[in-house]
Amino acid sequence: MADRLRNGDRLRNDDRLPNDEQLVTGYSGRLLLAISLGWAMIQAGRLVLSPMLPTVMDSLGITEFQAGLALSLLWGLYALGQYPSGRLSDRLSRKSLLAAGLALLVVGFAALASAPTYSAFLLGAAVVGSGAGLYPTPARALVSDLFVARRGQAFGLHTASGDSGGAVAAGLAVVVLAVATWRFAFLPVTLVLVTVLVLLHRWSREAYTRPRFDAGAGRVVLRDLGVTARRFGDRRTASLLVAYSLYAFVWQSVAGFLPTFLQAVKGFSPALAGGGFAALFVVGAAVKPLSGSLGDRISRPVVAAGALTLAAAALAALLLASGTLAIAGCVVVFAAGLMAYPPVMQAFLMDAFPDGSMGGDLGATRTVYIGLGSLGPTYVGFVAGRASYVAAFAGLLGCLVVSAAVVVWLARTEVG
Repeated sequence: MADRLRNGDRLRNDDRLPNDEQLVTGYSGRLLLAISLGWAMIQAGRLVLSPMLPTVMDSLGITEFQAGLALSLLWGLYALGQYPSGRLSDRLSRKSLLAAGLALLVVGFAALASAPTYSAFLLGAAVVGSGAGLYPTPARALVSDLFVARRGQAFGLHTASGDSGGAVAAGLAVVVLAVATWRFAFLPVTLVLVTVLVLLHRWSREAYTRPRFDAGAGRVVLRDLGVTARRFGDRRTASLLVAYSLYAFVWQSVAGFLPTFLQAVKGFSPALAGGGFAALFVVGAAVKPLSGSLGDRISRPVVAAGALTLAAAALAALLLASGTLAIAGCVVVFAAGLMAYPPVMQAFLMDAFPDGSMGGDLGATRTVYIGLGSLGPTYVGFVAGRASYVAAFAGLLGCLVVSAAVVVWLARTEVG
């Protein structure tokens, strides 16, 4: 009974009729819209740094390596938050973790907007990464709590909000750089996140709960980590993790430096480079449902290998291309291959995990591949500063080729 009172409406799924699961109205719909708006703004706030990066570097007087280090810090702390936030979301109310994440994000984005020095900028990035790490797992758990009969539709709307946040980031950067300084880009993000925090506080029927630390909880976490670590010792699961980590390395590198690459190497204006950045998310929103459907019908590793091969070919062509139309075409094809990969590989990962430990396995896996991927921006900044952006992106091409080879091996073993 205490858990029921503590978690409030989370346990009312058993009492709710299917027609109570409204996507945009009613209790469930309001909360879905609120947490989805929050996720869109988190993505917008994190990704808006990418198209503004040349301006940020000039303003703070920092190098490519220092800029990449800040992005890696943000994404790295986000990765580290995946597993503990998943565990805490089962022990605390969803509302408690979501509110804590939103509060940290508001403080972090305000710190980024007002950072007078690189050290203050790093501190803001760390706070944003920590807040972002607390948010997505309880948000997705809350979607599962609220929806049963329409869970697929609800998750479709919620995950699509992340891609819309990337598109918003590109447009926001173009507008802000045209009329103000880069710091103003974080103002609307902060205001919307404050609004989401207020709406969550008022609309959610859950109570706030405080974490309780005890030796038993620590033993449970260590046991779960041990089980997950042993599972990673399996050759097939380890290969999946290697392939996804290489992909994450490429994705976070591109998310951090594609606009800068287009400006520095291809001579694009900031607005045109922002359009290329937006294409990642616009194209992604179109191809993700298609790739997921193809993976269900054909074979997930086959579709994943095809997506990586397409991305690698397009990136090679992008490195060699000249002329605005040719470069834009390469970016679009590259985006199609890159964004078609996650739906099928995430489903493939879920297939590899047993039902009894799926949540812990997924959280630990996300921590590993997002954490390794967070090193990508640091790599690009270092290589670009020492050699060139072309050399840095050529290294990303190599990562795609190796990842594709691993997935091809997985496809062949599946067929066999």
